Amino acid sequence: MFVIGLIAMLGVVYFAAARDLTARSDRILHAVAERLARVPADQLPDRVRYELRRNRTGFNYLALIAGDGTPVLGNVRLLRPLVPGRPVDVESGSRGPFRLVAFRTRDGETLLVGRDISLLRDLRHTILETLIVSGLLILLCVAAAAVGFSRAPLRRVRALQRASREIAAGDFSVRMPIAGRHDELDQFANTVNATVEEVGRVVAQVKGVTDAIAHDLRTPLTRVRATLNALSHQPHDAAEVAAGIGRATADLDLVLERFAALLRISELEAGRRRAGFHRIDLALLVAQVAELYEPLAEDRGITLSVATRPLWLEGDDRLLFEALSNLVDNAIKFARAGGRVGIALTQDDRGPAIEVRDDGPGIPPEERDAVLRRFHRGVAARDVPGSGLGLSVVVAILNLHGFRLHLSDARPGLCVRIALPRSV
Repeated sequence: MFVIGLIAMLGVVYFAAARDLTARSDRILHAVAERLARVPADQLPDRVRYELRRNRTGFNYLALIAGDGTPVLGNVRLLRPLVPGRPVDVESGSRGPFRLVAFRTRDGETLLVGRDISLLRDLRHTILETLIVSGLLILLCVAAAAVGFSRAPLRRVRALQRASREIAAGDFSVRMPIAGRHDELDQFANTVNATVEEVGRVVAQVKGVTDAIAHDLRTPLTRVRATLNALSHQPHDAAEVAAGIGRATADLDLVLERFAALLRISELEAGRRRAGFHRIDLALLVAQVAELYEPLAEDRGITLSVATRPLWLEGDDRLLFEALSNLVDNAIKFARAGGRVGIALTQDDRGPAIEVRDDGPGIPPEERDAVLRRFHRGVAARDVPGSGLGLSVVVAILNLHGFRLHLSDARPGLCVRIALPRSV
């Protein structure tokens, strides 16, 4: 594009300069011809002879032709008729090229005035050669500058290619190099790095889930195998067979329950339940969850308090009920005997939220992100029955609604905050 533009620019300059030079020459020819055409007819031949004798440089072509086409005098002979007032170039091998214009006099005669254009053509050739040479020099300079300026981007591109090959080989710790220039390559590298980071996170999560599934399900499946092996050696003991089948069934139910939880998380993360969204009263939903868990809290001697305020939002009441129930169940499960669990709808500078507080052992800050992952169980939950999937289900439900889950210290205990959009 640069070469095409340069050629076009030089062409425009040349043709504009040539046209201007030709136009200047034509104006001079017209001025001389008009001056001679105003001379009286009886004096015109003498005036033409006078101009020829003067032999002015550049204006040494004059002729007077009678109305019937017979040459009267002059040093120019026409081989073809000329259109009056329109200059033409005449090539003459002996005297060089000249530009000729014809004018009609008042007596019907034709006056020819010519001007030598050898210098004009030489000037055109000089301009053309100058433009060509300057254009070639510009191209060479631009090519040299382009090579110099492109070496650094090419090195960066090669570095990006090396990094992409390492990433394609499975090393998600590699990142595209960023030069800090904020140009297109940096923007591309930033985008790829964000994508690689997300892919690495997903791959690590899948690997972690796979390892957790293998570790978590190995125990119940091993017990099922041991039970079936024991029953195979005691086929005639009906009571033992029935008890063994019961134990194996319980273990398989635990396995199926965990697979069902995993499938539910995948379904929620795929966003397939948004069809059930409608306007719901969040205060009523909180009250219903508290009413459901109040008997369980009383059995453990725990005081369950509820604080609500009018709040409506778009969502799936069944899913939110499930998520909130899971949080309240955990709070009651981990609260100290005779302690307190509170559910509240709050509104502060951070916006509206649902908070579930307990006065149990809480979760250390370094474990608060880990407990949200599948199958991970905190130190305080080692001896408490559970699969480690409850909070993962809660996170999937809240992500589906566009809510965010935050864990903080309730001093003592844990505060679980569900941050709601400010627009509700």
